[in-house]
Amino acid sequence: MPHEMTDGTPFPRHRFAVNLSMLFTGLPFLERPAAAAAAGFDAVEMWWPWPATPTPSDRELDSLRRALDDAGTRLVGLNFYAGQLPGPDRGALSVPGAESARFRANLGVAAEFAASLGCTALNALYGNRVAGADPATQDALALENLARAAEAADRVGAQVLIEALNPVESPAYPVTGSAAAVALAERVNEATGLGNARFLMDLYHLATAGEDVPAAISAYGKACGHVQLADAPGRGAPGSGALDVPDLLARLDEAGYAGWVGLEYRAAPGGDAFGWLDEWR
Repeated sequence: MPHEMTDGTPFPRHRFAVNLSMLFTGLPFLERPAAAAAAGFDAVEMWWPWPATPTPSDRELDSLRRALDDAGTRLVGLNFYAGQLPGPDRGALSVPGAESARFRANLGVAAEFAASLGCTALNALYGNRVAGADPATQDALALENLARAAEAADRVGAQVLIEALNPVESPAYPVTGSAAAVALAERVNEATGLGNARFLMDLYHLATAGEDVPAAISAYGKACGHVQLADAPGRGAPGSGALDVPDLLARLDEAGYAGWVGLEYRAAPGGDAFGWLDEWR
């Protein structure tokens, strides 16, 4: 079903949320919400915008909140503190010591910031394996911290998302398949009894990991809490790689997924980052 939703209408812009950490990167962060609005989007998502600190000042939080409000953009996805991202880190919650403590310090800050903007999806990146650390010890710490994250999210009516990354780009990240991420979310729900841990399905990461993406959508599309999108290979805009993105989006509809699709790709230098949407329409 190329280029159309399951009811035959073109893919609407309002279905997509622009990832401000991956797009409009030539602009200061506080100018990116307005750029997203000017491009026709009213929803955005982002990684934790202050990678150097889990607890930014009230002034910094207020400035970003005001930028989002002034642009008329709705925040629909936010990462908890995840270390240096972009950079060598892939999360903090399973990393013993200072990074785990930073993650815990961030929980209330991130949840309250999200709640103030009506955002109900908080992504908790697992973190890399640490040389010399016992994997079982890291996994136990991860479950404890994910339970804390789920409780923080629940207090503001939100869900905590668990994302599978690909082992090609993140070889030290242990959650690398849809089944593993879904199973981890189920363990968190069993530990808390809250039922608010969900799978974040990133189509680029699944494809790069060699997973059967249509099969993953069929299995988990209805149950996942959020979807992110980039073409593969290359992590560029839809149409730049080998994925049949219109077909995958149609399959998500058929599987019962009715949530946001985050545009988490790298725009080609000098090109139209969203030309593919206009072509599809």
